[in-house]
Amino acid sequence: MKTTALTQKHIDLGAKMVPFAGYNMPVQYEGVNVEHEIVRNGVGVFDVSHMGEFLLKGEKAIDLIQKVTSNDASKLYDGRAQYSCLPNNEGGVVDDLLVYRISEIEYLLVVNASNIKKDWDWIASHNTFGVEMEDISDSISLLAVQGPKALETLQKLTSVNLSEVKYYHFTKGEFAGVDNVILSATGYTGSGGFELYIPNDVAEQVWDAIFKAGDEFDIKPIGLAARDTLRLEMGFCLYGNDIDDTTSPLEAGLGWITKFTKDFINSENLKAQKEAGITKKLVGFELLERGIPRHDYAIVDANGNNIGRVTSGTMAPSLKKPIGMGYVNKEFSTEDSTIYIQIRNKQIPAKVVKFPFK
Repeated sequence: MKTTALTQKHIDLGAKMVPFAGYNMPVQYEGVNVEHEIVRNGVGVFDVSHMGEFLLKGEKAIDLIQKVTSNDASKLYDGRAQYSCLPNNEGGVVDDLLVYRISEIEYLLVVNASNIKKDWDWIASHNTFGVEMEDISDSISLLAVQGPKALETLQKLTSVNLSEVKYYHFTKGEFAGVDNVILSATGYTGSGGFELYIPNDVAEQVWDAIFKAGDEFDIKPIGLAARDTLRLEMGFCLYGNDIDDTTSPLEAGLGWITKFTKDFINSENLKAQKEAGITKKLVGFELLERGIPRHDYAIVDANGNNIGRVTSGTMAPSLKKPIGMGYVNKEFSTEDSTIYIQIRNKQIPAKVVKFPFK
């Protein structure tokens, strides 16, 4: 199993460690619900250094990115980040990712930990442009400092005016005595904050500085379990659950990052699917009775006919109710539709709702 530069820190802090995407990662410290609320109401720090980072350099870097990603990267400018996905040839998704434009000839791609080799091989196989590719995943630590008190915490450690860094924008600057830190106004929680890309050799130094700066706000380390409940309350997709090699970005509600103003891998088939109309759709739902929806539970109609499956589900810590996401036949996807979740031998009624959950 791989470790991050902060693995020993987590062990010393008493984290429950689990194997995740080939890494030994902290799943929780004090408990999922406690950690979830810390991020919603204060500030918490996630070690997400298991994520993958690729640098693409050269005059044709943009051409390669335009070919392999669904979003329109020509809209990017220096200091702008973009959510996108890598479509495959079969109508599904290789991975979802972030694309950062560092300069006109340099881009940073941030991919999911479990897909690093798959994504690298996929992008490299389409690199007919002579783009210089570098996998820097093993040398970069990534800290996600999230919550309403994140900005105040981090501002103590840099002269960069973080309040001027808009959502899905980033800047480079000195942070906690380290030069050229990427400070990105992104995250996976819906509670605001920043993600910091730093060299492994200064990870502990930066981690300690952040915790000292956030002490007045009762800052805490947060595990991957709360990261999952936080993203689920927002309706953010998780690769491997809500999207995968078999799910269309259009079915997953990712039409907003699927731009047919350009040609990209499988764009003609996806465009045809859009014009013909999708037959199933990823929806959010809340249970109307007790129960917790789990991944791969069947979704049925009032007569018990199978109409879909659950992709993610939990008892939402902030909302105090059971929520989930799943694919259903299109006719059951409208807001307020009643569907039923098959939990053991019971069919629990649920209502289709809009994201984010409320």
